[in-house]
Amino acid sequence: MPCAAKLPWCDRAGRLSPLKLVTFLCVLAPGIWIAWSWAMGWYAPKPVTEAIHQTGLWAVRLILASLAVTPLRRIGNWPKLILIRRMLGVAAFAYVAIHFALYCLDQGFDLGRVASEIVLRIYLTIGFVALFGLAVLAATSTDAMIRRLGRRWQTLHRAVYVITPLALVHFYLQSKIDVTEAVLMTGLFGLAFAYRLMHRFAIPLKALQLVGAAIVTGGLTAIVETIWYAATTGAPWQFVLEANLDVETTIRPAWWVMAVGLGIALIAVVRLPQGGKPRRAAPLPVRAEEGATSS
Repeated sequence: MPCAAKLPWCDRAGRLSPLKLVTFLCVLAPGIWIAWSWAMGWYAPKPVTEAIHQTGLWAVRLILASLAVTPLRRIGNWPKLILIRRMLGVAAFAYVAIHFALYCLDQGFDLGRVASEIVLRIYLTIGFVALFGLAVLAATSTDAMIRRLGRRWQTLHRAVYVITPLALVHFYLQSKIDVTEAVLMTGLFGLAFAYRLMHRFAIPLKALQLVGAAIVTGGLTAIVETIWYAATTGAPWQFVLEANLDVETTIRPAWWVMAVGLGIALIAVVRLPQGGKPRRAAPLPVRAEEGATSS
């Protein structure tokens, strides 16, 4: 089906891309749901506060989704997956920009107060640095900026591996007591980073190595949660770690991270060619679809 190439759901040849269309609808859906929930009064009694939380949460989720594109493309041998990375990265910035705009609304658009709060409150300082970093990555994801920056573009976009931990620290600090989802996001980021290291050091993307990455990352996730709760609540670390390992009461983030990693290992079994290395295609020029976050 022909369509304008500049539309987000079309490929460069001006054809409708089902993958890009589904991705576009998926990144749009949370914003529509947040707006609808606000309009229906489901965020009462503090709708602005809840909307701030939800937009920030989706921003982090979309950052992680953009980081997952490259390893899934390699492990699953799905080259076309690269087409959605730019959309996910720019959508993450859009949600974090709305997140910041809602915070300004909550402060009555008193920009002087907003600035002082950012300077005086460390979690806001960290969040603002992450916002600024995402803004830079989004602004440099166009074809024109990619050509202009040349090799420096890849170096710049690797900053996402600094920006994401900053966003996660901001998430932890504003979550206060319950950091379950922040821990889960940390573990998923750990998986994405582990896959990047495996590629960097030429570790084969075979199921066995991926299972090992899943187990190690899950264990590290449990340690992160243990350290956080032990440090912030004073609870004995042994009790916190024991609660992490107890699946009868509730399934903690470490187990979910391990399950995701094992699922990705299963993808490698199903999709990866014999030998553990993805089939190499002819190199393509870096384009805007590949922007927003670097591999």
